[in-house]
Amino acid sequence: MPELVPTRLTQARHLAGLTRRGLADLVGVTPTAVGQYEQGAHRPRPELLAALAAALDVPPPFLTADRPHPRLDPASAHFRSLRATRSYQRAKAVAHAEQTWELASALERRAALPAVDLPRLPGDPVVAARALRAAWRLGAGPVRDLVRRMEERGVLVQCPPRDPDLETVDAFSTAAPPRPVVVLTPNRADDVHRHRFSAAHELGHLVLHGDRAPGGAAGERAADVFAAEFLAPADAIGPELPRRADLRRLAELRRAWGVSATCLLRRCHELGLLSDSAAGRAHLRLRASTGFEPSPLAGHPGEQPAALRGAFEAARGPGRAGGPARGAAVTALAAELSWRPARVRELLALP
Repeated sequence: MPELVPTRLTQARHLAGLTRRGLADLVGVTPTAVGQYEQGAHRPRPELLAALAAALDVPPPFLTADRPHPRLDPASAHFRSLRATRSYQRAKAVAHAEQTWELASALERRAALPAVDLPRLPGDPVVAARALRAAWRLGAGPVRDLVRRMEERGVLVQCPPRDPDLETVDAFSTAAPPRPVVVLTPNRADDVHRHRFSAAHELGHLVLHGDRAPGGAAGERAADVFAAEFLAPADAIGPELPRRADLRRLAELRRAWGVSATCLLRRCHELGLLSDSAAGRAHLRLRASTGFEPSPLAGHPGEQPAALRGAFEAARGPGRAGGPARGAAVTALAAELSWRPARVRELLALP
């Protein structure tokens, strides 16, 4: 009989959002026994493997197929809302990132993915943002299709489907796998401006901090400063910003630069165009104003991940239609990964 791969059991449990006790209760063993299985100290009986797979909603081979996969430590990932998330939620998010890399690795054996082009630029976040813009030849103007630009430089970006366990995660990133991974959870999908700022924030973590342990509030602040400068460089947007709280002008700049009016007001304050009191009054006016309704992510294809799906379609060859041919390709990929086909479709955002 095939033997359990301990790390696979842990990954499946994290994806299911279960504690050891929760899994133990489902299969009729003790939490200590589950811990021993995950540590490799004991092997479960053959008949228990099927029960574990059923409880975790994975094919039995998922728990026994000894294939390479990244093992990420949640402590090394950068979570934008660290204090708002519980440990099991962070573990689930990291397991999602592990599977994103696994899927990318399987696809890369079939079709090319962009090479990773992400320099490490520790230090001043403003200097780093300017240096990355220069390295990526983005010029000084607005960054169009930020997520697509990140994917073109080899960053894996994922927007998982709605999941109550991931709602408070907000966004996170990790540079630990061979390819950096950024996960943008759906609670930002109602407003493309918040979504873009979250993507730039995580990009800042990758550039400034890499796989270093998260730096707490200081690290989060540095990623925010990076994001603001990367999306709206002071030298370029400064001359366009109003010298008073002109909401009509802010609405124009919001459309042109793809950043929220709140971010623009903050830039006005940071650049000394608005005093503390004027900025405070402007924020109050903004909250009470109309004309700044959220723009849903669904209307902005360039801000939605497409690299993995594109590699999948390229691997199937030119002119291949959907329907049965696509289904067969999904089934083959799922068999290689020991996943359910539904999980492959989920991560590829296929209907």
